Amino acid sequence: MRKQEIDYILTKMLGSQKNVSDLNITVGKPFQVETAGVLTEAEFEPPFERLTPFQTEIFALNLINQDCRLTQILIEEGSCDLSYELLGKARFRVNVFSQKGNYSIALRKLESKIPTCKELNLPDAFYKMAQEQNGIILVTGATGTGKTTSLAAVLNEMNEQKSIHIITLEDPIEYAHPHKKATFNQRELGTDFDTFGSGLRAALRQAPKVILVGEMRDRETVEIALSAAETGHLVLTTLHTIDAGQTINRILNMFTGDEETMVRIRLADTVRWIVCQRLLPKEGGDRVAAFEIMGTNMRVRDTILHGESEGKTFRDIILAGKAFGMITFDDYIVDLYAQGLISEETAKAYASNKGAVGRGIDAVKSGRGQVTTDIRDKLEVDKEYGKLKKRL
Repeated sequence: MRKQEIDYILTKMLGSQKNVSDLNITVGKPFQVETAGVLTEAEFEPPFERLTPFQTEIFALNLINQDCRLTQILIEEGSCDLSYELLGKARFRVNVFSQKGNYSIALRKLESKIPTCKELNLPDAFYKMAQEQNGIILVTGATGTGKTTSLAAVLNEMNEQKSIHIITLEDPIEYAHPHKKATFNQRELGTDFDTFGSGLRAALRQAPKVILVGEMRDRETVEIALSAAETGHLVLTTLHTIDAGQTINRILNMFTGDEETMVRIRLADTVRWIVCQRLLPKEGGDRVAAFEIMGTNMRVRDTILHGESEGKTFRDIILAGKAFGMITFDDYIVDLYAQGLISEETAKAYASNKGAVGRGIDAVKSGRGQVTTDIRDKLEVDKEYGKLKKRL
C-alpha cells in the first residue's frame, strides 16, 4: 500500500461525517469514524465490510514508515505512538496496538488552530493558571477528554501576554504553537528525546520559565518535575486520574512508604492547581467539557501534608472555595444543565454524587416553576379509613 492510498482512505474517512474526532481501524469491522462520542461506518465504493488482519497490518506498517525505533517498541510492548500528517488537511496522533495477535489503529484528529480559553469557554480559573510564576499545574482525566486542548489554551494565553521561553515535551506534538510574545521550543518523544525523564532533566539546562510535560508516567518524571517547580519553573502536566484526591494518591503511590512524608511536603509546596476534566454528550450533538477545579490554599496544603479525613476532604475544601474559582464536578454539571447544554439523564449519568446533582437539578427546576416530583399525582384520600373500626 502506497502513501497516496493511505492518504486517500484517511481523506475519505474524514469527509464521511461532520466534526470527526477519531478514526478507528480494527480487524473484522469496516473503517469507522467517531463523531460526538459515537462510532459510525465510513462508506467506501466498493465497501470494506470487514477489514482483514493483513489489511490492518499493512496500514499500520505504512504509518510507521520503516521507523526502527517504533517497530521495536510495537514488537516489545504491543503498542506504539506516532504522529501522521495529511498534507494540507489534518494531523493525527496515532496509536498502533496489537489485539488477539492482530494490529488495530486509533487515530485522533489534531486541530491545526490553537484554541483560546475564550473559544473553549473555559472557567476563569484557567486565566489565573496562565498568570502563575512557578509550581505545578495538573490537568487530569481519562484519555480523550481534552486535557491537551485545555493546556494548549493556557499556553496560548501565556504566548499572548508574556515574553518568556516555553519548552514542551510531547508524545507526539499535538498543537504547533507559533512564536508570539513567547518563544516556543517543542520537542517530540522519540525524535528529540528518548524518555520524559531525560527530556525534563535536559529542559532544566535550557533556561525555560514554563515546561509542559505531556504526561507524568513514572517516578523519575515526577521527581524531576518537583525539582523543576521547586527551582522556580512553572510545570504543566497531565495524569490519568478522575479527581483531586486520586491525583495526589497516584503520585504518592509512585514512591515507597518511607518517602511519603517528604513527597507530601514537596507537593504541598509546589501544587498550584489540580483540574479534572470530563467530556459529556451535548444537547443537539457534539460534546461539552465539565471540570473539577481545586486551587491551592492553606487548607489544601494541610490536607496534602496529612491526608484526607472525616470532614476535611478535598471535596469539602472545593465546596468551601467556590468564591476563589474552585468548583466540584457535580456543581459544574448542574450549571451545564441549567444552561440547557446537557440533559437531565446525562447530568445524573456523569455525576460523582448523584444525590447532590439530583438536588441541584430540582433547585433549577423549582426556579423555573417546573414540577420536581410526581408524588402529588399519586396521593389520594383513603375513604375507608376509620370505617372498619366503627363496624367493630
